[in-house]
Amino acid sequence: MSTRITEIWVGLFVAGGIAALFMLAMKVSNLSTYKSDQGYDVTAYFEDISGLKVRSAVTMSGVRIGRVKEIVFDKNRLSARVTMEIEGEYDTLPDDSSASIYTAGLLGEKYIGLEPGAGSSDCEELSLDDSGEIKLDEKAGDCKPNNLKQGSEIKLTQDSLVLEKLIGQFISKFLSEDDKKEDTKK
Repeated sequence: MSTRITEIWVGLFVAGGIAALFMLAMKVSNLSTYKSDQGYDVTAYFEDISGLKVRSAVTMSGVRIGRVKEIVFDKNRLSARVTMEIEGEYDTLPDDSSASIYTAGLLGEKYIGLEPGAGSSDCEELSLDDSGEIKLDEKAGDCKPNNLKQGSEIKLTQDSLVLEKLIGQFISKFLSEDDKKEDTKK
């Protein structure tokens, strides 16, 4: 009877370990936080997306508002086109928002951070009257800011920061300064 109880405990321990590994795999792969509710897709073009992956987070003010849906190379622009799926509840993002690729921690995963822009609209709020005085346009009350929507493109982007490139630039600059010092000694 004692052997049977020990076997049951070992079985439960192994099952618990497998469940813990499964939960860890779901957390690492970001499958556990995936939402498929209604959202909208926006695109941005980057020269260098080193380390960014499909399903990477899209954040604003540190809050995840979407995921990277697709990454493809655009041969016409010679850059990477990143399609982001923004959750539907965040439908008031200004159309002149910017996108930057950041790293979570020193060696963490890459994600896209959005910064809201000032917003633009299709109508002017201020105009000049006949005497040159500034007056409020009659349409100003009807003006609504333009927001990102399905198919919008984020124009202002900042590429991924690659540590190897920075080190290479530092070494290159350091070596060129040493060469200048040698030339002045001669």
